[in-house]
Amino acid sequence: MEGDLIHINNWLRPLSCLYGAAVWVRNLLFDRGVLKEVEYDCPIICIGNITVGGTGKTPHTEFLLRLLLPHYRVAVLSRGYKRKSRGFRLATKDTPMEVVGDEPWQMKHKFPEAIVAVDANRRRGIRRLMNDAVAGPVDGILLDDAYQHRYVRAGLNILVTDYHRLFTDDYLLPAGRLREPITAKERAHIVIVSKCPDDMRPMDYRVIQEALSLKPFQQLYFTTLRYGCLRRLFDQTPGQEEELTPDTHVLLLTGIALPQQMLMDLQRITRHITPLTFNDHHHFRPGDIRKIEEAFTAMQGSKRIIVTTEKDASRLQSVNGLTTIVRRHIYVLPIQIEFLRGQQKQFEQSILDFYQTFSSNGIRA
Repeated sequence: MEGDLIHINNWLRPLSCLYGAAVWVRNLLFDRGVLKEVEYDCPIICIGNITVGGTGKTPHTEFLLRLLLPHYRVAVLSRGYKRKSRGFRLATKDTPMEVVGDEPWQMKHKFPEAIVAVDANRRRGIRRLMNDAVAGPVDGILLDDAYQHRYVRAGLNILVTDYHRLFTDDYLLPAGRLREPITAKERAHIVIVSKCPDDMRPMDYRVIQEALSLKPFQQLYFTTLRYGCLRRLFDQTPGQEEELTPDTHVLLLTGIALPQQMLMDLQRITRHITPLTFNDHHHFRPGDIRKIEEAFTAMQGSKRIIVTTEKDASRLQSVNGLTTIVRRHIYVLPIQIEFLRGQQKQFEQSILDFYQTFSSNGIRA
């Protein structure tokens, strides 16, 4: 049920009040025009959240890429969290993961035709992408995880919140996981409740809708996760897919913000799961490789595999020290999002209408 992954550290609430006051002043300066927001003559969509990680922004960004790339030359601009580089970087198929970060690297390899760039300074990154000499003609930009980057005024703000951790039930950092007060939701044009269960009842939708208390102009959507076929990480030969069964023993290897959803979903198939969890965006070191090897060796059962996420796979591919047998048993579990309540066409039309607005006004798109 919603809220089942929320934990509030009540003893940290006084610090949350200080943090909240600082965020309130910052937002007030933007609202009053003291700090300047910049608009661009380009369709810019921001996909973000007001909680710390784990809401499913990346699969929603990938959904937008699948929708837009057949019609437009779209760029993705990300901060490139925990990358080992600075400034603006334009990703190519040969760019090392460490240079752009795991999620941008993942998107570039899944969507080679997309323009993927990283820059902590979003305004500079947008200027570089709009420079035809840098990235060629760009019809639109998706800002990944930039909801708090208010120096850029996106034409469309998409706010994603986890069904199991709605921002209305959470608390400000450091007691909870909110980056901003709940009132920050009012900057969103679209709110998406992600990771919903398939069996939600009409009552469940109404309860969440009332809890979010959105403005009339804000659209509300519900999505769930859909998993693809397991594929070997170190062997891209066709036919190297695997199917989970109740007898499969799984070492679930994750370095993501909230792995609980993936664990719960896999437990519906097999109860033989051993979680091995690292911090979000964790770079694997020799000690971590030993833990993986030891955990896999200790597993029982005739059918045993290691399952990891696409984001973790981008970091595992470049590590050294994995034995041949472990490499042969690591599988990647891809995910996509699926809209519930038959809302997909409505959402797609909203995005295409937004782009069409720029096209009809004479913008390059």
